[in-house]
Amino acid sequence: MGAVTGLQDLLRAYAPQVLAAVVRRYGDFEACEDAVQEALIAAAAQWPETGVPEQPRNWLITVAGRRRVELLRNETARRRREEAARHDPTPEVRGDDELALLLLCCHPALSVPAQVTLTLRAVGGLTTAEIARALLLPEATVGQRISRAKQRIRESGARFETPATDLAAVRHVLYLIFNEGYTASSGEALNRVELTREAIRLTRQLHRRLPDDGEVAGLLALMLLTDARRVARTGPDGGLVPFAEQDRARWDASAVAEGIAIITRALEHTPIGPFQLQAAIAAVHDEAARAEDTDWRQILALYGMLHALAPSPMVTLNRIVARAMVDGAEAGLDALDEVAADPVLARHHRTAAVRAHLLERTGDRAGASAQYRLAARLTLSLPEQRYLESRAARVAS
Repeated sequence: MGAVTGLQDLLRAYAPQVLAAVVRRYGDFEACEDAVQEALIAAAAQWPETGVPEQPRNWLITVAGRRRVELLRNETARRRREEAARHDPTPEVRGDDELALLLLCCHPALSVPAQVTLTLRAVGGLTTAEIARALLLPEATVGQRISRAKQRIRESGARFETPATDLAAVRHVLYLIFNEGYTASSGEALNRVELTREAIRLTRQLHRRLPDDGEVAGLLALMLLTDARRVARTGPDGGLVPFAEQDRARWDASAVAEGIAIITRALEHTPIGPFQLQAAIAAVHDEAARAEDTDWRQILALYGMLHALAPSPMVTLNRIVARAMVDGAEAGLDALDEVAADPVLARHHRTAAVRAHLLERTGDRAGASAQYRLAARLTLSLPEQRYLESRAARVAS
């Protein structure tokens, strides 16, 4: 079992490098991605019996290149490319290949769901079945989404290159992948570890390529500081443990230390951006030995900066939570009333959950119970539903 897992990890690590090299050599992302997938399948079937080649990456590139030529429909073009392939050297792997591939998968011609799916497939090396399980989608749906995304890239005329453009789309996609893994939007599981792990791995690679990009550093730090708490978020029965009640001794101290070091360097040497501010907030939380030791005034100030720089409904809600911790539950409830007309917040289960918590703190047990039940109805996450319903019952009793 260990040997199989090791081979899978090896192939997954090589997949984006091989795809990048083949796309750069032959063009046509869709055909090249199919060719690389077939090369990976061939390796998975052959290597356990024949052994891993001395240069496994070159083996995969060669096999994928040959398969790419075979996939050409025009016989004349096929023979011409086969002849070129016999004389051309094996495409080399360049340092910026994976970045170019990531940018291609996040091309603006694609929808956000397509960007997420294609990134997991092409750069993350996940199979269609693995992506389907991670995103709780039918495998056929994921396959169609990947196929349409590759077709859209071809139709858009996107080129395989590393443009001097903003990386906001790439960071956004990686953030979405991480968030979906850390708190699954639906289903039985609270976490989907394969998604958080993949998001961290890809962001870590991006940070190595772009060490001077403060927002990439901030995103990586935010992921590490947040994921460090993952084990403590569930109890022995798998139930959700709220943040203030978590056993902080179970937090991953090494991930916390790494995240703090990364965000400290970024804040000292790069312009401040939204991901850096979110990472700084996460760092303040993680540095507190106990929930009651949290420096909420500092967090409130950081949320004020974040609201000014990148306002959003969730930033507004989190800022209200911080204000309630500094100025009291009544102040938090007043602030919630001020944003009640926001359609996003009105429909989000976290808004009802925050109101419930603040009402509970003021002693309004009936109101708190009703809001907890409302929050439970608004979320599709079963662990969150169970927690909120149990909280409603406890408050009402």
